[in-house]
Amino acid sequence: MLVHEYMTPNPVTISPETSVPDALRLMREKSFRRLPVVDEKGTLVGIVTEKDLLAALPSPATTLAIWEIPEILSKLKVGSVMTAHVVTISEDVPVEDAARIMADRQIGALPVMKHNMLVGIITESDIFKVLLEMTGGRRPGARVTVAVPGIKGVFAKVLGAVTKAGGDIVGVGVAEIKGSGGAKWQVTIKAQDVPLDQLEEALQPVVDEILDARVM
Repeated sequence: MLVHEYMTPNPVTISPETSVPDALRLMREKSFRRLPVVDEKGTLVGIVTEKDLLAALPSPATTLAIWEIPEILSKLKVGSVMTAHVVTISEDVPVEDAARIMADRQIGALPVMKHNMLVGIITESDIFKVLLEMTGGRRPGARVTVAVPGIKGVFAKVLGAVTKAGGDIVGVGVAEIKGSGGAKWQVTIKAQDVPLDQLEEALQPVVDEILDARVM
């Protein structure tokens, strides 16, 4: 799972010389929340969000005369309100790297680069789609979450038990149980072609505890 597989290729861009009202109009027409900013050579020079643009508009409490506002806005350019130091990512890195950067930096999107040129953009919505695919979120099946010890080989035993019970695994998620210091993990498995009770029975001998079981 690499970034280029999930990004939006050839994203809509905007010039730093575009006026703030025009940029805001484009965002609302296209239902975008952010736009990469490129110069006349196509080089990425920034990124601007809807929040940036709205913050640049005059306050309703402004003392400006009503006839002054359009003239001022027409002179207000994207280049003056954009974020110039953009965090980017390469198209050929694992998608979890993009998720980690977005989570750590608290940002909602990353321009995607290839040989220093903008080739796409990956957003938090794209990451959610990856999560859906990994966990089988769009597919029906029996879903069981179990607690297991953090020891070598335990995941193989859990997955083997599902397969032995006749289950076709369509989604898997693994996370450390908070506060366990790595001593315990929770594993969520979604499987088809196996009844829920049969799946629970197969897992019981190889896990510490069944935390949740349901059909979805």
